Amino acid sequence: MTPDLTQWRFLNPEWLWLLVALPIVAWMRSRRGAPVLVVPFAARWHHASMIRASRLPQTMAYLGVALLAVALARPQRVLEKHQRRTEGYDILLAVDLSLSMATEDYQQGFASITRLEAVQPVIKAFIEERPNDRIGMVIFSGRAYTLAPLTFDHEWLKRQAARLTTSTVPEEGTAIGDGLAVALTRLEQSARQQNAQRLGAFIVLLTDGANNRGTIAPLDAAQIARSRGIPVYTIGAGRDGIGRIRRYDKEGNFIGYHRIRNELDEETLIKISQMTGAQYFRAHDSGTIRAAFDAVDRAKKIKFEGTSYSLTREYFVWLAAPGVILWLIGALASGVRLRGART
Repeated sequence: MTPDLTQWRFLNPEWLWLLVALPIVAWMRSRRGAPVLVVPFAARWHHASMIRASRLPQTMAYLGVALLAVALARPQRVLEKHQRRTEGYDILLAVDLSLSMATEDYQQGFASITRLEAVQPVIKAFIEERPNDRIGMVIFSGRAYTLAPLTFDHEWLKRQAARLTTSTVPEEGTAIGDGLAVALTRLEQSARQQNAQRLGAFIVLLTDGANNRGTIAPLDAAQIARSRGIPVYTIGAGRDGIGRIRRYDKEGNFIGYHRIRNELDEETLIKISQMTGAQYFRAHDSGTIRAAFDAVDRAKKIKFEGTSYSLTREYFVWLAAPGVILWLIGALASGVRLRGART
């Protein structure tokens, strides 16, 4: 706990504008015209003490309203504040969006779904279940792009991930090395490094093919990740053998299937995970993908600090109570004076 004995704040400062309006209202009321009844010899009834007394109820009423305005602004004095620490990961998801990810070799009930359709709900659940993590995403096909940098805005990230299709990246091919390199670039933050090692960060790389595009070899990128202490969990998607991809004409009408052979380079993915101290998973189904993300819980965590205030002293009652009393006395006194004047 760090003491902070002199910090004041108003939670509803808009009510303080009423204090500015009160003198203006009083001045306008004093200049307001009123009907006059001419009574002979009324000047003889005049006495100086009556004039002085007639202002007191109005003054008490205005003072009561002023105290209520300050009370409604909810003044507080912060007596103590404390530092709250939450633990989380810095995670980059590197997702393959090559044409082969549209292969329909996964099942959802009795329906066939594509590899990408099987991966998307697992990614969504992964984001939802880790609110304290900063998560980013890199997508790659023939080239690699950053879909989202590290962010706590998980709702926005889920919307972006849900829109992904195999046509999101126009270049054909599979640039695994480039995708891993871009993910490593997004994790470059000197403030979270110690002895050239990146703290609390790792990458999840998901692909269904072999590297056939790009400028960086996958094992070279893995060597960079190893030198920085960043684990790379690799997931090989798709089933072995021949798969099928839907074909459409220029108008978007389904015209049949195109056969494709699975060319997953498991040997390279295993080497990447071993070099960086992580694990490799073969995603024959969505359950295997879930198992890969469960392994994330065993990774090293990083701490993010946030300041939250507590133990405040409220002054609402101390201002509202005398304000109500003064306002009532002023109102009652004005009523008694008004009835006496009529009498």
